[in-house]
Amino acid sequence: MQVCLTWLVVCVLSTLGWARTHEPKSPDAKRFDTSRPNPLVLPLPEEKDAFAFVVFGDRTNGNDAGLKVLEQAVSEVNLFEPDLVMTVGDLVQGYNETPEWMAQMKAFRSEMDKLRCPWFPVVGNHDVYWRGKGPKPKGEHEANYELHFGPLWYAFEHKNSWFIALHSDEGDPATGKKAFNDPAAQTMSAEQYEWLESVLTKAKKADHVFLFLHHPRWLKQGYGNDWDRVHALLKQAGNVSAVFAGHIHRMRYDGARDGIEYFTLATTGGDQDGHAPQAGFLHQYHMVVVRKDKPLAVAAFPVGAAMDPRAITGEVSRDIDLLASALVPRFGVAPAFAADGAVDGWAELVVKNPASKPIEVTAALESGDSRWRFVPDHQHVVVPPGGETKLTVQLLRGAGLVDAHLRPAMMVLDVDYLGSNLRVPLPTRSWPVPLAIGALPEEQSPVEYALELNGSTQALSVPATALVVPDGPFTLEGWVRADAYDGRRGLFSKMESAEYGLLVSDGKPSFSVHLDGKYAKAESDAVQLKRNAWQHLAGVYDGQEVRLYVDGALVAAQKASGARTRNELPLILGADVKKSGSPTSFLQGAIDEVRISKGARYSGARFAPARRHARDADTLLLYHFDNLLWPLALDSSGANRAGELLGTPKLLAVK
Repeated sequence: MQVCLTWLVVCVLSTLGWARTHEPKSPDAKRFDTSRPNPLVLPLPEEKDAFAFVVFGDRTNGNDAGLKVLEQAVSEVNLFEPDLVMTVGDLVQGYNETPEWMAQMKAFRSEMDKLRCPWFPVVGNHDVYWRGKGPKPKGEHEANYELHFGPLWYAFEHKNSWFIALHSDEGDPATGKKAFNDPAAQTMSAEQYEWLESVLTKAKKADHVFLFLHHPRWLKQGYGNDWDRVHALLKQAGNVSAVFAGHIHRMRYDGARDGIEYFTLATTGGDQDGHAPQAGFLHQYHMVVVRKDKPLAVAAFPVGAAMDPRAITGEVSRDIDLLASALVPRFGVAPAFAADGAVDGWAELVVKNPASKPIEVTAALESGDSRWRFVPDHQHVVVPPGGETKLTVQLLRGAGLVDAHLRPAMMVLDVDYLGSNLRVPLPTRSWPVPLAIGALPEEQSPVEYALELNGSTQALSVPATALVVPDGPFTLEGWVRADAYDGRRGLFSKMESAEYGLLVSDGKPSFSVHLDGKYAKAESDAVQLKRNAWQHLAGVYDGQEVRLYVDGALVAAQKASGARTRNELPLILGADVKKSGSPTSFLQGAIDEVRISKGARYSGARFAPARRHARDADTLLLYHFDNLLWPLALDSSGANRAGELLGTPKLLAVK
């Protein structure tokens, strides 16, 4: 299919006279415009009549595998050789110091420079945000960007069309602060606005004008309302055909406003959840065919397929995002093991549809352990918008050993979103059915162990239905030993616009609780966790404040009160949690003696943390990690709240 579609594109473009090498010309100051001082004038393409150009999405947060995606996109685009390629920013990972930035810049350019046509950068937040030791340079990475990519804003003419690249991260004019979620930092400067006005005047006789920027500011929200005045300027020009942006990592079409079409791209090598490729959650690029006095022809190309980007309306985008984060089954009372290892119980789960369109759900129970039987083994139902359905299944297991060969019963959901003339299958997802250890005796290990994690795939997941922390005071604590604390690492977290968690960023720990609609956070810039050393961390909420303790010493506190915001996501140990319920921001090292308790266990300035925690009446969850009943980690709180091991972590003997 991929080969056929690519061949078809090449044939069509060849017929129209476009499939030929478009070598860049020498820099031409007459066709290039920027108000930046000492600009790097970029080489421009040959001028012909009708033409095609391609737009690439974000590259960042896609790790090294993202470069392979970018490499493939470059290879595919070279097959039909458009006149030029534009980007929408976030070319490098950034958020770093100059040496790391330079290496990432070279890696990106090494792939993009393989294009057989000129390509043009657009600046994104990852390209200019600086993070490191000492004070930030003026403009952060802006000087590096202009030296190695091009001006922060510029414009050029091609075949009586103008291409305008904007800078959407200039920062707060009063403070210089750069932030893409602060309206004060998302205001176009007078300098850039006046330049844009002058370019639009220069381009008044053009057939088409296209704008490119990183942030889709027309969505407002955290961007504020500054785009309204920019749009008014574009409307006044009368020949602006389309605006392209990125940043949100999913495709979106927001229609034509005053004759100006607004497109948002997904990713071309960037971090991609892949919720539903047919709804624009995928690696892709746009191809635009331009003809004088005719509407634009726009197609989105994933790997070997074509899509209509105008079909991905705001409604579809919102629905798929809701389904990806909120379509998590709620399980009822967990069936329990008998003392002889047998199970005969009923699992009840509720599936809710948060979308504005129906969904078709197929639920099946599966296991890698043949000793399980399920009645029925699958069920099929259509859930209306905003509705929910209740499914009940019997779990049966005969008496026998509960050993290392035990595998969980998995609830597997296949969901199709039934839109208007659009059917979108979501990727298959599965969850372990919660099981209570019941009458199984807890074996005491002669050796004390910790859970060793690799920093990329391994963690422990405690289902939301297995652990409910009541409102009011509680304590979250555990022992941690990490190989490194660079970047953002999750320790024990249920944080996703709700709940609580202990995290560490570049060695600085924090404890957060979401109360009355916002996070209360206890953190201190003066505290740096030690590498390769066991340390005790405790987060305490007593109803009046949140406190953070490191090795028994109070290091930070913030006054806070109110109702805790809930979510239905699992508690992840050894990582943070994404809205899909999967782990992210993994810890590389080991964790031990993780305990959650009712009430505030610790107060005052200092206490002596126990190396091994004891169970008492306030204990809600307690993992010693001395025994693993694969794929479960056994809970020693007395409530049998077993957690699911992810990514086959190992036990590490504690010396």
